Amino acid sequence: MESYKLTELSGNENFNPEEEKKLAASNHLSELRLILLGWRWPGKSLTGNTILGREEFRLERAAEFSVKRDAERHGRKLTVVDTPGWFSAQTTPTAYQQEMARSLGMCPPGPHAFLLVVPVGMFTEMDRARIEENLVVFGEAVWRHTMVVFTWAEVLKNMPIERHIRRQGNALQWVLDKCKKRYHVINNDTFGEHTQVPQLIKKLEEMVAEEGGHFIPMKEEAKVQNQDSAEAIDENSNPKEVKEKRELGARPKENCSFSSLQTVESP
Repeated sequence: MESYKLTELSGNENFNPEEEKKLAASNHLSELRLILLGWRWPGKSLTGNTILGREEFRLERAAEFSVKRDAERHGRKLTVVDTPGWFSAQTTPTAYQQEMARSLGMCPPGPHAFLLVVPVGMFTEMDRARIEENLVVFGEAVWRHTMVVFTWAEVLKNMPIERHIRRQGNALQWVLDKCKKRYHVINNDTFGEHTQVPQLIKKLEEMVAEEGGHFIPMKEEAKVQNQDSAEAIDENSNPKEVKEKRELGARPKENCSFSSLQTVESP
């Protein structure tokens, strides 16, 4: 099985084609919902077009709003949401971050993965800080559902991506560590049918299986936790106490970290 972890560069020497087929079948999703994140002009919209197999996102100018497009490819429905790109050298405007948050409501009940688009090239500490600053909109759990997608891989020529990663130092390594070293490389010069998209889908389905499903927005995750707490109450205890505990657990918590998401209405 092809590995995408830095610690497993040589692949699996005990590769078994039959086991590979079984794994692919067990992880197969009939629908894959993706959100694109990244800077302006890193090949983010072009990556969305590559995944969908046709030009769906405009490339002439940077988008200021989140845009959703769908396609049927590789035996499944693909939903891709392109978000406004953030700026390299300045704080992202609040309106842009609100649009990023709004993308969650455009692929209910939640995205299977966030694709963090990073162009191949020099990666600085400022780049790392911008990523951290913008992904905080979705909460800490976003990292478990994020995969780095390196674009403009053609500039690498014959250089392995692993060597490029090592040359960029701690800043890029920090991002990859947060994503559990999940990454994929896309050559933006190649369009249409190409193995790079099926390979990406395979990695994403493996990630979804490992994380137990799609990303749950913080507001919904809090609801699930409250429901689990209510179910854990001993039904044999005093009925009055059970009622009081359930009412307490159902009350909204103050100072919730997902308040920024609540202010943005879904389309």
